[in-house]
Formats: sequence, C-alpha cells, structure tokens
Amino acid sequence: MATSADDMKDTNLTFRKFKDGDDQWTRNTDRIFEADTSYKCPTYVHQTPPCQGSCPSGEDIRGWLNIVRGIEHPKGDMSWQEYAFRRSTDANPFPSVMGRVCPAPCEDGCNRNDVEDYVGINSVEQFIGDYALKNKLSFESGADTGKKVAIIGAGPAGLAAAYQLRRRGHGVTIFDDHDEMGGMMRYGIPGYRTPRDVLDGEMNRIIDMGVEKRLNTRVGTDVSMEDLQKEFDAILFSIGAQSGRNLPIPGSDATNCISGVAFLSAFNEGRLKAVSGRVVVVGGGDTSIDVASVARRIGNIKNIHEKDRPENIVLGQTAHDVADVASREGAEVILMSRHPIEKMNAAKHEIDDATREGVEIRGSLSPVEVIKGEDGRATALRVAKIDYSEGKGKVVEGSEFDIECALIVSAIGQSGDFTGMEDFANDKGLMDTDKHYQIPNKPGIFACGDIIRPHLLTTVIGQASVAVESIDHYLRDEELHKRPKIDVHHFDLLNKLHEVELGPETFHSNDSVERGIDKGLRGTDEIGKSVGGFAVHNYEDRSFAEIAQSDELFLAHFTYTERHKRAEKVPSAEEVLGHFEERMDGLSEEDTVKEAERCMSCGMCFECDNCIIYCPQLAVHKTPKDEHTMGRYVYTDYAKCIGCHICADVCPTGYIKMGLGAGD
Repeated sequence: MATSADDMKDTNLTFRKFKDGDDQWTRNTDRIFEADTSYKCPTYVHQTPPCQGSCPSGEDIRGWLNIVRGIEHPKGDMSWQEYAFRRSTDANPFPSVMGRVCPAPCEDGCNRNDVEDYVGINSVEQFIGDYALKNKLSFESGADTGKKVAIIGAGPAGLAAAYQLRRRGHGVTIFDDHDEMGGMMRYGIPGYRTPRDVLDGEMNRIIDMGVEKRLNTRVGTDVSMEDLQKEFDAILFSIGAQSGRNLPIPGSDATNCISGVAFLSAFNEGRLKAVSGRVVVVGGGDTSIDVASVARRIGNIKNIHEKDRPENIVLGQTAHDVADVASREGAEVILMSRHPIEKMNAAKHEIDDATREGVEIRGSLSPVEVIKGEDGRATALRVAKIDYSEGKGKVVEGSEFDIECALIVSAIGQSGDFTGMEDFANDKGLMDTDKHYQIPNKPGIFACGDIIRPHLLTTVIGQASVAVESIDHYLRDEELHKRPKIDVHHFDLLNKLHEVELGPETFHSNDSVERGIDKGLRGTDEIGKSVGGFAVHNYEDRSFAEIAQSDELFLAHFTYTERHKRAEKVPSAEEVLGHFEERMDGLSEEDTVKEAERCMSCGMCFECDNCIIYCPQLAVHKTPKDEHTMGRYVYTDYAKCIGCHICADVCPTGYIKMGLGAGD
C-alpha cells in the first residue's frame, strides 16, 4: 500500500540525514569534534619501539630495559637480573658477547636521541649477560619431538639456531670443520673485543641444552650431504663466509696480498704474531678496522726471515716463534676506503678507537693497481682520489699515486667455501634462499647467516630465529605463513597475563546469556572490560605493523639526563703494542639501573600517571592492584570520557591514541 502525500509530510515519520539546502560536504574532523568534546576516545595502542625495530636480531629491548628499571616485575622469587636475561635471550642467546661487540643500530634508532643522547642499550645488555655467566644461569630444552636437525657450521648463526631448535624440543647436531666452535666470533673478532671466557661460557650454555657437536668434520668431504639427508629430518646451512675477496685490480695475485678474513683467522689461531713493514688495509667496514687494530698491536719486525713473512704465516700452516718476535716495534698501518671517512661502514666509535691507537685512516681513495717487484711481491698499492662533490663518487683523472707497503690486506667482502658442496653455491659464492630461509627446490634444507649475505652478528642471529620457525613448521608439516611487517620478538600481553595468572576467561558462545546479556550480543564493553572477563579491554596490539616515532611522544616529560658510559681502556698509539686487554669495563649494577631508567618505553605504558592526573573528567583510572600487570596499568571509563584527548597529549610514550568511541 502506498503512503499518502499527507503522511509523507509528517516530520516525525523518519530521520532525514540531509536537510533541504545541505549541499556542502564537511570534513570528517568537523563532524567528529565539537567544542571541547568529540566522539574520539582513548585506546591503548601497543607499538614497537624504534630500538627494537632497528635490531636485526629482533630483541624485545624495551621489555628488558623496563625489567631492569623495575617497571615490569618477575613472578615469584626470580631476580630481576635473571628475568631480564630470560627476556633478552628469547631472541639472542649471546647477551654478554653482543653487549660488547654489536655496533648497536638500536642505539642509532633510539628516540632518546631527540632529547639528548641515546640509551646505552649495549652496556645494559652486557651487564645482563655478565650476570648470567657469573651466576651460571642455564637454558632449558623443550619436550622431545623425536625430530633431528643437522646444522652445518658452529658460528653465531648455527649456535643461535641450535638454541632455538632445542627450545622447541628438536634434536640438534652441529658439524664444523674447525677445532673449536664460534665461527667469526672466535676466528674473526680479536679476543680483546670478545674475551674467550665470555665467548666459551655463552656457547657452552647452548651445548649443555643437549646439542651434539662434531668438530673437525667437514660436510662434503668427511661426511656427505646424502648421508646427512638420510640421518636427519632437516638440514640448516650456517657455514658463514670465511673466504675473503681479492682486490679486483691488476697485480692482486701478489703473494703478499691477502684477505682480512685470513689475516684475522691466523691471528686468532695464535699463529700470526707480527707483521713486517708498512701494512695497507683496504676496506672501511668493521673487519678492516679489526685488521688494522690487530696489526698495530702485534707490531712490526724489520729484518724478518722469509718463512716468517706475514703472508707465509697466514696462507700456510706455520706459526711465528715467540722468541723471534721479541724485538718487534710499532707497525705503520694505513686503512683506506673508497668512501669518505664519515661515510665508512664501520661504527664511528671503532673508527675513533683505531685512530687513537695510531692507525692512519684515509678516505675517498680507490685502489687502481698492485705494483710488483721483480720477485712478484707487492711493493706498493697505486690509488686514485675520488671526488664526491656531485654526490656520486667519481675518480679524479690524473690523481693516481703510490703507497709503498710490504703487506696489502683486502677487507672488501667475503664468500663461502663450498668444497664438496658446490651445487649449493650461487654465482657470488653465497647461497640463495626464499624469505623463509628455505633453499629453493630443496625441501627440508635451509640456510641462514653470512652465507646468504655477510652482515652483522646480530643480523645472523635474527636470521637464525626466522629459519628455525620455518624448520619447525616444516617438521610439523605445517603451512608457512606470511611474515609480519615488523618481524621481531614482540611483547605479548596475553602471555604476560597468563604468566601472572590474570589471563582472561575462555570465550564461549553462550556466555552472553549466562551473564544476563541478550543472546547473540558479543560486545566487550561490559562483559569483558575487567580481567575476569573474556576480553582484554581498551588495548590494541599494533606492534607487528607500527613503530612508535618520536613525534608521537610527549618529549617534554623527559628531563635532560646524561648517558652512563662504560669506562673505556683504549690504548694510545704509544701504548698499543702488545695491548690485548679488554677495551671496556662494564657498568655497575647501580649505573645499569640508572641507564635503563633513561629508556622512554616508546609505544608502551611505563606508569607515569600523567593520563590519570590530567584527565579533567576523572575518566582514567588505575587498574586494581590485584589485576594490574605490565601493559594493564590504566583503563578508561567511557561513560565519563568526553574525548578531550588531553590524556593522549600528555602520554610520554605514545601509548594512548584517540579512536572512535561510543560517546553520546
């Protein structure tokens, strides 16, 4: 039946969204805000902090810093030091080593840089790791799954993978062709940077989880890939890139042109104890810095026997006699880079330390040719200047000159040794994998670490975590899912609630009826806002997709506080000869806590009370003490909230965001 014209004139018949004359569209913000109120109310949004987003191993840095400072507490009688260690090693089983040698991209990303100076994350991590070693803290293995994985290579990637696999209960056997474990941590980094007792302590803690090791065993020679595939359910390559690249210039085949990797390996094995004449190191990264610093420490012998020339020691299996090097003196070392010094890849503090130790660093130079003598040995390195005035580097014509030298060390890149495993190498001497670190078209075979792309220790540790997740899915015959945008070890509020026995109840479809709510309604405002309900209210986890930026923080909350720095013992040029002591002292417990307190807890509440103090409607409340834990400190009473957004403005960490609410 049609509606009459008279009935249509009844203004109470229906709601008209638009009135006569409404022909201009207004902005959404104009529709939301009205005077000092709005339909936007606070939501507590968990984001990833930039330190964690910058960490290649994906550590929950904010998490363990908040534990150290006393914001998050362990359950029971566990010490905060152990609790911080457990949180740190979820991602990285080497906190003591990494606290010393990691170039700390996390500190570069730290939002505290916009206040005065970054948080000394490395120094706090070293304290945590050293505490664990001193107190002999151990790792636990998961329940046995009956699956076995072979890991080829006992370097940082292989050992980190072994650790993560044992936590999941899988059996692990590590194969390595060296006498000792450690890979580049042992054979590439000098002992004054990674003390061997520290390194051994952190590696053995992983072996003690039930990892079998077969040293002095080379896969492809001593044992075949076919045998491994028969014995194990999956195989992980982590062989590293321990073959250095030669300079791609004429004359680089001279016997006294060697790689930085080979130089450091000979030193760390105890065979190389001196150089002879001027040393020129070509590079610009951390490896080149280590080569130059080692050369300064071991010193120079003027009149050296042919058999004791550095290249013969490095390339052969002989060793220097201690008596022969007793008369050594300071070596002249030049480190040159194609990049300007300020653009070199090495960490700035490493460049500064090397300069203090007497290494001459020259930037914007390109090697052109190795000049040889009649005996075929290099006598000089011919270089040309590079001009960066137009942005891209351009070799300056006619700028060539020779640098006389007795040893040239190339630290410009690395590749793998695939003897007996040639089928797995790509044309760059490395390995190809997909995003899950599977080797294409070879089911059950994975790879991680420098053999994919030579990079930082923290990078290969992060790759090991992802590779192990892929291996775990493979062993369980599960489908691999898309990796998150921010692929790190995130704080999990639900896990935290379960840890402190405050987890929400399991949801059942008939709960709404039992709780007196109309059947079919599943809103969480009333039935889920407390911990006793089946929902975590007022909380949104965006950590997998968003990083908390400094412009989202209320930086005025943070007062100027100087960084608590570790005492460094970097020798001068006059003191460097024979100086093999560790270069820095760790922080005291008191200073460690104070340094952790400088963390701004970006993207997560750190219980400052600003939102409670400044709310004019008294709509923000503390979570009851018996229901409170990390991430559940405050909640909003939406019945009182008018959407003034003051709480979001004064939140120092960017944890409070204004989202559409249910205002009247």
